[in-house]
Amino acid sequence: MTEGVDHSKRRMLIAATTAAGGVAAAGAAVPFVLSLMPSERAKAAGAPVEVDISAIQPGSMISIEWQGKPVWIVRRTPEMLEMLGKHNDALVDPGSTMPQQPEYCNNATRSIKPEVLVVLGVCTHLGCSPTFRPEVSPVDLGANWAGGWFCPCHGSRFDLAARVFKGVPAPTNLIIPPHKYLSETRLLVGDDSQNPSSVPDRKLSENYQLNGDASKGAAV
Repeated sequence: MTEGVDHSKRRMLIAATTAAGGVAAAGAAVPFVLSLMPSERAKAAGAPVEVDISAIQPGSMISIEWQGKPVWIVRRTPEMLEMLGKHNDALVDPGSTMPQQPEYCNNATRSIKPEVLVVLGVCTHLGCSPTFRPEVSPVDLGANWAGGWFCPCHGSRFDLAARVFKGVPAPTNLIIPPHKYLSETRLLVGDDSQNPSSVPDRKLSENYQLNGDASKGAAV
């Protein structure tokens, strides 16, 4: 004698099995999709980082991470840029002759655009991270301080072009990492390949020439 088949239970079992299979397939797909995205390890190893700089207010700074290190992006005011040329005698390398920056930033402002500075936030002495001190003539830094970075660990000082002052432990200017503009408001830090936006505007560079040598701006 053949027993009756409960078709409703069969349909329920088939549906449950199909759902479980779908979940398993989706679970398998997630690692595959994630494998196509830059991992944190890849970013730390040097994958470029895209940054929106539209919200940076004049005179302020943001910090991002690239290769496991801080990168600072500062929007300098016209007053900040004007102050840069007034303390060259107090700097170790005012003309940025040492290779601490890409060729396209080997100019008076050490930047592609004069107002936007992109700099690695690691002191060239022992690798500390200096503090951003944009204020002018604070009591603790003295009347000659025109803004920049101060390393409280060992006293190194850098101006608003990330150039090192004489008489401090840090031997060289801070490093300018490779970067390029993807648009007026977006930067790519860690990659400067084949992008005309990485070439500084000679006229802009010459407007803020600090050492009197117009040849410091890269040729366009």
